[in-house]
Amino acid sequence: MGLDLSGKNAAITGAASGIGLACARALLGAGVSVVLVDRDEGRLGEVCAGLGPRAYPLVIDLADPASVARMMPEILERAGSLDIFHANAGSYIGGEVVDGDPDAWDRMLNLNVNAVFRTVHAVLPHMVERGSGDILVTSSVAGLVPVVWEPVYTASKHAVQAFVHTVRRQVIKHGIRVGAVAPGPVVTALISDWPKEKLDDAIAAGGLIEPEEVAEAVLFMLTRPRNVTIRDLVILPFSTDL
Repeated sequence: MGLDLSGKNAAITGAASGIGLACARALLGAGVSVVLVDRDEGRLGEVCAGLGPRAYPLVIDLADPASVARMMPEILERAGSLDIFHANAGSYIGGEVVDGDPDAWDRMLNLNVNAVFRTVHAVLPHMVERGSGDILVTSSVAGLVPVVWEPVYTASKHAVQAFVHTVRRQVIKHGIRVGAVAPGPVVTALISDWPKEKLDDAIAAGGLIEPEEVAEAVLFMLTRPRNVTIRDLVILPFSTDL
């Protein structure tokens, strides 16, 4: 039987759309109060207005260290405490390295890697003091299987995996669980530049998964008994060559 999450408090980054928003909805449905963290103030306000009184918007720019420094105090101001933190925000760049833009890589790496490190660091003292907590990171199957058409993105997710595996072992003694959900291709804004025909064909062929399916996996991870840690949960479309 899964744990009852009702009454707990969570915060999710990149929560105004995609996987983050789907996870927020799933947690709200499980009785959790959720602080939705995103830099898009307009979109964040719109989605929270439709999610009910237990959804709290928090505008934070994860690429700005000063903004990240405000995150945890403002989470506590809204929710009072924090049981679950989901470092979900990320971006994507694929393609040949020889044709790549190193400045664009830096921006992606700052969000995919540095922002994860900073936000987890920000929430840990509160969870250590309480002697309990769950930290989840949205990784990718690219963090476990090097994907040849996205070398820099793959490298960022390998860094995330290394961080999850080592931090998890450091904080076990504090009653904190740390895990990564590692989806394959998901229908989110990260593939918004795909032509509609290509997107429709991929969905029909079983080559993409929906954000809600990732959210169900996250809910499964969080509802395991406290003596169980799901360190990595890989979720793939039925039709994939990964």
